[in-house]
Amino acid sequence: VSETIVQCWLPLFIEELHRMYPALEIEINVDISVNLRTMLLDREIDLAVLLGPISEYSVDNVELPEVDLAWYRAESDQSSNDQPSRYLEKPIFTYARNTRPFRELRSELLEHLGPNYSLFPSSSLSACFRLVESGLGVAALPRVLGQRFVSEGRICEFDPGWRPNPLKFSASFLGEPKSHLLETAAAIASATARSFDDKKL
Repeated sequence: VSETIVQCWLPLFIEELHRMYPALEIEINVDISVNLRTMLLDREIDLAVLLGPISEYSVDNVELPEVDLAWYRAESDQSSNDQPSRYLEKPIFTYARNTRPFRELRSELLEHLGPNYSLFPSSSLSACFRLVESGLGVAALPRVLGQRFVSEGRICEFDPGWRPNPLKFSASFLGEPKSHLLETAAAIASATARSFDDKKL
C-alpha cells in the first residue's frame, strides 16, 4: 500500500476485509509505488494499492478515486501573501525521488519557474507536513490529508496560479491464476475509497 492510502482509508479497508474474511491473514507492506509494482509482478505480494494503473498485460487494475493536491505554507508565514507565486522560491517538499508525483512536479516546476526552484523529496508525507508547518518551506500535498492541519491553524493553502495534477491510484493484482478473493479485495478497496471520498466532501 502507498503511504497516501495508509493515511486516508487503509484502516477502513482492513476492517471490511477482515469482516468478510475473518480467517484471512493480512500482511501490510507500506512502500513507494515503483517497489510495490515490482513486488506484485514478482509475486511477492498479492494486491497492490498504488499509483496506477499498472500497464502490464498480466495485471488487472481497479481504478480508485483521484486524490487532489493543494499547495501549503505555514500559517505563520505571511511573507508573500501579496504575490503567492513567490512562496515557490522557498524549498519545496514533495514525494520521494523515484515516484511519479516527484517526476511530474519537477517537470511542472521547470515549466513554470525554469531552473529556479529547490525540490526536497521525502519518503514521509508526515515529515513534509511538519516541515511546512515549521516554516522551512512549502509543499504540494494531498488536500484530504492537509485539511486537519488547516483546521488546527497550523498550515494554510495558497495559490501560485497552478497546482499539480491529482494523484491516480489503483488496486492491482495478477489476473492469473484467477482469484475470487483478490477480485473481492480490490472491489472492497474501490468501495472503501469511494465511500471515503464521498464523506470528505
